[in-house]
Amino acid sequence: MKRKLVFLALAAFGLASCNGFKKGDGGLLYNIIVDKGGPSIKPGDFVSLNLTLKNDADSVIGSTYQMGHPAMQMMQKPQAKGDIYQGLELLSEGDSAIIKLNIDSLTKGRPRPPSMKGKYQIYVVKVEKVIAKGNLSDQVFQGRLQEYVKSIEETAKKAEPENIKKYIADKKLNVTKTDSGLYYVITQQGTGIKPVAGDTVVVNYTGTFLNGKAFDSNIKSDVIKYKLPMNPMNPYKPIRFPLGVKNMIKGWNEALPLLTKGTKATLILPSSLAYGEQGSGPNGPIQPYTPLVFDLELVDVIHPNPNAPKPVAPMPPMQSQQPVRR
Repeated sequence: MKRKLVFLALAAFGLASCNGFKKGDGGLLYNIIVDKGGPSIKPGDFVSLNLTLKNDADSVIGSTYQMGHPAMQMMQKPQAKGDIYQGLELLSEGDSAIIKLNIDSLTKGRPRPPSMKGKYQIYVVKVEKVIAKGNLSDQVFQGRLQEYVKSIEETAKKAEPENIKKYIADKKLNVTKTDSGLYYVITQQGTGIKPVAGDTVVVNYTGTFLNGKAFDSNIKSDVIKYKLPMNPMNPYKPIRFPLGVKNMIKGWNEALPLLTKGTKATLILPSSLAYGEQGSGPNGPIQPYTPLVFDLELVDVIHPNPNAPKPVAPMPPMQSQQPVRR
C-alpha cells in the first residue's frame, strides 16, 4: 500500500456505562446513533473513521477531528473480547455510534496501563467509508483504496488556498505575502542581525494546524498548554541548525533570512512550503496538502567559523518526529 495512506492504530482499550446501551461480550456497551443498514464491517475491509476517544469523566483523550483527517485502517479481527474491533464489527458505512469498553475486562491478567483511569473509555465513532475486501483480488482491492485516498487528497488540495485565506481573515492578521506563497506576521521586532545561508540559527517554535491543534513544540510551556506528549529525553531548549540545509522545510529556509535576531513571527505555510503532497509519513500527524502555522522566535544567529569543519544539521529534540524536516 502507498505510504500516503495514514493509519491510526486503534488501541485495544475502550469506554463508560450508561442507560440505553446494549451489551456485548467482554463488558462492551454500544449505542448506535445512526444506522444506515449496510453490510457490517468485516476483518480485512478498509475503513475510514472519524472518532473521539474519551474517558468516563468525559475528558477527550484524542480525536481525529483535532488532527483534521479521518483514521484509515485495515479492519482487524478482535484481539480480545469486548475490544474496539468487536465494536466496529457492529457498524457499516455511514453509521455513527458510541462504544464503551470495559478497561478491567480488556486488561484482565495483566497490569492496567497508568494512563487508563476509571472504569471505561468511550469511542464516539462515525464510519466515513468502507471498502469491502470480500472476493476482490488484491490488485482490485488496492486500486480501490488508492482511488479513495487520491480523492481525499484532491479535496484537501483544492480546499487549501481558501482555508488559508479564511484562517488569516478569522484571525484578523495583517500578513505579508511572498512570491512563493509564504505568509508571515512580525509579532515582536528584534534588533539584531539577519541570518544568511550557512549561519547557524537558534530557534524556538510551536507548530499548529489551521484548526489550532498543535503537533509539536520545543517550548515546554507550550507543550503543557497544548497537551502534547511530554518527552523526558527532550531538554526543551532552542534548536540549532545551519540555515539553508536542504532537509529543512522550505518555508523555514525562506522565512528566517527575513527576520532579525530576537524577532518573533507567525508563519503560515502552504503545503508546498511544508510537507507537500507526501505529508510527514505514514504514521505522522501531517497529511498531504496540509498548510501549517508556526509561531517562531529567532533566538540567535551564529556566524560560521571559517576554520571549523563544515556544520552538519543536528537532530532537533522533537516530541515524536522532526516536524521541521522533510
